[in-house]
Amino acid sequence: MSSAAEQEAVQDPDQVAAVRAEVAETHRTERADALRAGAPAPAVWPGAPMPLGARFRVGPDGVAGTNFALWAGGAEAVEVCLFDGRGVETRCPLTELTHEIWHGFVPGVRPGQRYGYRVHGRWDPWTGARWNAAKLLLDPYARAVDGTFSLPPEVYGHVRDWPQQHVADTVRDDRDSAPYVPKGVVVHDDDDWVEDRRPKTPWADSVIYELHVRGFTKRHPDIPPELRGTYAGLAHPAAIEHLTRLGVTAVELLPVHQFAHEDHLLRRGLHNYWGYNSIGYFAPHADYSASGTAGQQVGEFKRMVRALHSAGIEVILDVVYNHTAEAGELGPMLSLRGIDNRGYYRLQNDPRRYADYTGCGNTLHVVQPQVLRLITDSLRYWVTEMGVDGFRFDLAAALARSMHDVDMLSPFLAVIAQDPVLRRVKLIAEPWDVGNGGYQVGAFPPLWTEWNDRYRDAVRDFWRGALPDVRDIGYRLTGSSDLYAWGGRRPYASVNFVTAHDGFTLRDLVSYEHKHNEANGEGNRDGTNDNRAWNCGAEGESDDPEINALRRRQLRNLLTTLLLSTGVPMLTAGDEMGRTQGGNNNAYCQDNETGWLDWSLLDQPEWRELTALTARVLKLRQTHPVLRRRAFFSGRAQAPDGLRDLAWFARDGREMTEGDWYAPAATLGLYLSGRDIPGRDARGEPVTDDSFLAVLHAGAEPTPFALPGAPWADRYELVLDTSREEQAESPGTVLNGGTELSVPARSVLLLRVTG
Repeated sequence: MSSAAEQEAVQDPDQVAAVRAEVAETHRTERADALRAGAPAPAVWPGAPMPLGARFRVGPDGVAGTNFALWAGGAEAVEVCLFDGRGVETRCPLTELTHEIWHGFVPGVRPGQRYGYRVHGRWDPWTGARWNAAKLLLDPYARAVDGTFSLPPEVYGHVRDWPQQHVADTVRDDRDSAPYVPKGVVVHDDDDWVEDRRPKTPWADSVIYELHVRGFTKRHPDIPPELRGTYAGLAHPAAIEHLTRLGVTAVELLPVHQFAHEDHLLRRGLHNYWGYNSIGYFAPHADYSASGTAGQQVGEFKRMVRALHSAGIEVILDVVYNHTAEAGELGPMLSLRGIDNRGYYRLQNDPRRYADYTGCGNTLHVVQPQVLRLITDSLRYWVTEMGVDGFRFDLAAALARSMHDVDMLSPFLAVIAQDPVLRRVKLIAEPWDVGNGGYQVGAFPPLWTEWNDRYRDAVRDFWRGALPDVRDIGYRLTGSSDLYAWGGRRPYASVNFVTAHDGFTLRDLVSYEHKHNEANGEGNRDGTNDNRAWNCGAEGESDDPEINALRRRQLRNLLTTLLLSTGVPMLTAGDEMGRTQGGNNNAYCQDNETGWLDWSLLDQPEWRELTALTARVLKLRQTHPVLRRRAFFSGRAQAPDGLRDLAWFARDGREMTEGDWYAPAATLGLYLSGRDIPGRDARGEPVTDDSFLAVLHAGAEPTPFALPGAPWADRYELVLDTSREEQAESPGTVLNGGTELSVPARSVLLLRVTG
C-alpha cells in the first residue's frame, strides 16, 4: 500500500491492527497446514500452449496425462494445483511461457481430476494489478466445475471486512481461498455427434420458447423427482411432449454457463436463480446435473441436446459474456481478476475502478485479443462439442463497444461475421446495455436478429388503450420494417415478444399494474416501474368472475397478436398456461415456487384452453407461409393480376388513409394476401397461400366492422375469435364480403378468405 493510502486507511489504528493480526495469524496457520498436507509435485513436461485449458491426451512416449495452458499476460509465475479426494493440494509450477501462455503437460493426470491455478505477480491496485497467489483461481477454460460458490472473506483478494471500506480493495488478503472455492475438472472429450441431427429450422419458421432448465422441470409431476430441475429432466419425454404439443421450434435456455451467487443475495438467504452471473464460460452449470459434478454434467447436457434435436427442437443458449461474477473492485477473486485483471476487464482512468456498462460491477474488455479469443473459443465449443444451435447475447451492446462507444464495426462483431462456425448459427442480440449510447435496437448488422422491445411496448399499449395513434402498432405487427429493412435484413431480424423472464409474466401483466417485489429483500426498489400493464380493474388476484374472464380474454388477445405478427415470436415458459409470479417483475432470486412453473394449472379447464389456443395459433402459423413471411411487405401487387400483399382497413370497410394513421384508434383490420408472397420455394416454384383478414379491437364495447368486398374477397370463414373461452373447430361461420360484422369487445378475429 502506498504511504498516502496507508495514512488514509489508518483512521482507527487499534481496529486496523487487530484486523491485520487476525489475517496474518490465519495465513500462518493455513500455510503450515498446507505444508504438512501437501504431496510432492509430479514432474511437469513442457507441453503445448494450445489449446487453452486442461486437455487430457496421450503425451510423449504414449504416456497419458493432461496438458494445462493458461493465458496470464502480466503474471510472474503460474502453478496448476491438483486436489485429491480429501482436498489435499499438490502444486505444479508451469515453467513454459509461449506468447504469454503458461503451459505444461502433467503425466498421469486423468479425467475427473480437480484443479485450479495460483498466479503470482504484483499487488498494485492503483495501477490495476491485483495478483494474489493465495487465491485459488478457476480456469476460464474449465469444461466442468465441481463445488459450490460461497463467499466467505477468504475468497476475496483484498480484506473484505477492512474497517475503511473506501480503501478496502487496496489491502491484500493473504489467506488461502482453496478450501472455499469450486475446482475445475479435467474432462475426457470422448463424445461425438454422429447420431445427432440438427433441426436447422429456418429463421422465418422459428418459434422460440424461453425457459429455465430448473424452473421448467422442478414441479413437473410426470418427471421423476430425481430428475426434476436438471438437464436430464428437460430431456425427459414428459417435458419434450409439452414443447412439441405447443409447436415451438427452439428452446432458449436462461444461462447454463457455470455461475456464482452474489454476496448481497447470500447474506439474505437467497440465490441468483436466473444465472446472469457467469464465471465459467465452458462449463454447464453443475447444480443442474442429476448425474454428478465430476464431469458427468457435460455428458448429461449433450444427451439433453440430442433428445431435443430428435424432437425437432433447437437449443439456443442465453449467454453472458459482458461481465463476470467477480463484480467491481470490492468483489471476490474467483478467476479472471487474479489471472490478469488489466488484461481481462475494462478499467477506468483510475485503474482501481472498473468500467461498468452492465450494471453488474465490471465489463469484459472485448477489444483485447485474449478476451475475444476466450469468448469465441467458448461459442465454438458450445456449437461443435456441445451441439447447441445458437445464442442470445445478454446486453450485446456492451460486447459491441470498441474503446468506449458502441461500434457496429467492433472486433467482436467482425470476428463473428467471418467465423465459419459462428456465422452459421442463430445469433440474437439483446441490443442494449446501461452505458451512454447503449440502446441499439435496429442497429445490429445482417446475420443478427434482435429482441425487439419496441414490439413489446406497442402491443402492450395497444391492448391497454394507451397508444396515441396507430402508426407504431402497424409497423410492429408487420415485421418492424422501420427498424430492420436495411442492409439485406429480413422481417425475422425482429424477435417479437410481449413478456420475457425479466418483467411480469403474461398473467401478471393483466393482473397487476405495479410491481410487488418485496420477497427480493430490496424494499421493492428493484425491477422496472415501466410495466405498461393494466390490471382489468383490481390489483392482484381477484374473486370477481367478470374481472377474471376479462383477464383471460386479454391473455388470448396478447398471445394471438404475438403469434400472428410477422417476425420471430418468442413465448415465455408458462405464459401459455397462466403462470403467475404474484406480481414480482424481477424474480431473479426466487429459486422457489415463485420462479418455477406450476404444472397443476393444466388441471384447470380455463388454463388448458389457453394452452390449446396457443397450440392452435402456432399450428396455423406453421401451416400458412403468409403468416411467417421471409420478406417485408411492399404494399404492392407481386403479379399483374394480384392484390397488394398488405392492406389496412378501418371499421367502415375502407382502406386506411395517411390521416388515419395519425389518429387514435381501437380497431384495425389487417389484410394479408396469400397470392402475393414474394420469393420461391426450394424447387423454384412460386409460394401461394390462403389470404387472411385479422381484426384487432381493443375497445371496451363491441364495434361494427364492414368486411372488405371485391376485389379483396367475396367470402370469409371465421377461424379464430378470442372473445370465446373455447375455439370452435373449422370450418367456422361463413360471411360475405361487404357484410357488417359485430366485433366483440376486446377481441381478435381471424378470417380466412374462401372466395
